[in-house]
Amino acid sequence: MDKYTKIYLKPGKEDSLRRFHPWIFSGAIKQSGEQPHDGETVEVYTANDEYIATGHYQIGSIAVRVLSFSQRTIDDAFWRERLSIALDVRRRIGVAGNPRNNTYRLVHGEGDNLPGLIIDIYDKTAVMQAHSPGMHFAKDAIATALVEVMDGAVQNVYYKSETTLPYKADIGHENGFIVGGSTDNVAMENGLSFHVDWLKGQKTGFFVDQRENRALLEKYSNGRTVLNMFCYTGGFSFYALRGGARLVHSVDSSSKAVELTEANVELNFPGDTRHKAFAEDAFKFLDNMGKDYDLIILDPPAFAKHRDALRNALQGYKRLNAKALAKIKPGGLLFTFSCSQVVTKENFRNAVFSASAISGRNVRILHQLTQPADHPVNIYHPEGEYLKGLVLYVE
Repeated sequence: MDKYTKIYLKPGKEDSLRRFHPWIFSGAIKQSGEQPHDGETVEVYTANDEYIATGHYQIGSIAVRVLSFSQRTIDDAFWRERLSIALDVRRRIGVAGNPRNNTYRLVHGEGDNLPGLIIDIYDKTAVMQAHSPGMHFAKDAIATALVEVMDGAVQNVYYKSETTLPYKADIGHENGFIVGGSTDNVAMENGLSFHVDWLKGQKTGFFVDQRENRALLEKYSNGRTVLNMFCYTGGFSFYALRGGARLVHSVDSSSKAVELTEANVELNFPGDTRHKAFAEDAFKFLDNMGKDYDLIILDPPAFAKHRDALRNALQGYKRLNAKALAKIKPGGLLFTFSCSQVVTKENFRNAVFSASAISGRNVRILHQLTQPADHPVNIYHPEGEYLKGLVLYVE
C-alpha cells in the first residue's frame, strides 16, 4: 500500500467519522509538524493512533473529504470501482441505458462516496467538475477510468472546474477536453432534444437535476398559459409545449440563455408560434406583467451560497414568490424552487408561506419536490439534499 501522510484528530473529534460523515473540519485536526499539501491524499487517525479514514486534504474549513473508511490505496482500481458502482445505480433507476434518455448525473459527490466530484453525461460526452483540489489533481486518472467503465458509451470527457475549485487552492487551469473533443452538443432527456453549453454555460451546461420536475410540469401544462422565469436553456419551456400549453413565455436576464432557449424550442417544435422568449430582469418582468398566466415556474439561481447570505436569500425568495402569487390567475399553479444548499426545506417553506400571506390568496401545496434519484443523498451526509421545490395551487 502507498504510504500516505498521517494526520491526527484532537481527542473526541472522531465521533462524526464513526457515523460515516464524509467531512473533517479543520478545527478537529491536531496541528503538529508539517501540514499536508493542498489536494494530497492523507490517512486520518484518532488521538489514540487508531486509523479511521482516508481522504483528500485541502486548505479551508472542510480540511478532509473522506474517500474511504477502510485503509486502502486510492489508485486506478479505486476510481474504476467507485465509477462502476455509480453506473450500476443509474442503470437500476432507469436513467442510464435508456434509449429515450442519454442525459443524467453519473457522479454526485458525497452521494456517490466521491466527495468533491461531479460527472454529468450528455450522450457520448461526460462533463466533469472538481470541487476540491484532490479531485482536480486526480482528474486524468478519473477520466481514464470513466472511459473504461462506460465501455464506449462515453468518448469525450470535458473538464469544467474554473469556477468550482476553492479560491484558496490557487490552482491555475483552463476548462477543456481531457479525452476526445466532439463539437456535437445535442443530448436527449425523456425524448426531448436540447443543446448543451458545456463551454460557457452554468453548472455542467444543463440543469440535470430538474428532469423529474420538468416531467411533472408537462402533465399539468395542457391548455395553460405558462411563464418560465429564470428559464436558462428552456428545459421547463419545451416540456410545457409538449404537454399542450396554449402559450409559453420564457424569461432570463441573460441574452445568451434566451438564445439557447429559442434554439432548444426550435429543435423540438420548429416554427411553433406558442413560444416567445424575453431577455429581462425577473423582478422587473413580474412587476410589469399582467395577470396573464395560470402556470408559473420560479427556478432562480442560488440566492445564498454561504450561511452569511441566508437572511437576504430568504427575503429574496419571499419577495419573488409574493410577486408571482399576486399575479397568477385563479386556479393557477406555481412551481417554485430553491437550489441553495444552505437554505433548508423548512427555511424555504417558511419563505413561501410568508409570500402566500402577503398575497392574501388561498394556497394549497400539491407536491413537495426534490432532486432526482441520480442526485442521491448519502444518508450520513444530509447536507447533500440541496434542491427544494413546491407545487402550489392558488385560488
